[in-house]
Amino acid sequence: MEPDRYDDVWKRIEGIRFAMLTTIGPDGSLAGRPMTTVQKDFDGTLWFFTSASSPGAQEVAARAAVGLQYVEPKDDVYVSLSGDARLERDRSRMEALWSPMIQAWFPKGLDDPDLTLLRVDVTRPNTGT
Repeated sequence: MEPDRYDDVWKRIEGIRFAMLTTIGPDGSLAGRPMTTVQKDFDGTLWFFTSASSPGAQEVAARAAVGLQYVEPKDDVYVSLSGDARLERDRSRMEALWSPMIQAWFPKGLDDPDLTLLRVDVTRPNTGT
């Protein structure tokens, strides 16, 4: 993705709390699940916390291609992003991205052995423009 598109994409998605992450299953079927974007800015990479043992994480580990959809109908915002995903356990990045909201999904906090980051490097945006 070209750096000059970062601001345009971020302006559209920064206020949208949930994205639908689409992964490719072992049989080639598509599966979607809600994810919460956790960063405060955008440089071409989007970050999410997830469980390493979850089906979505297993699918990303097997096949990096993912889709993300952000929707805010009341503001007429519809953004679809394609990207390459991978799991990361960078403790310092996890600490920087952690917030009390995430604690609701991961009560053991940063010490949860199943906690991991999902990194999505956006390759193609479709912001409707």
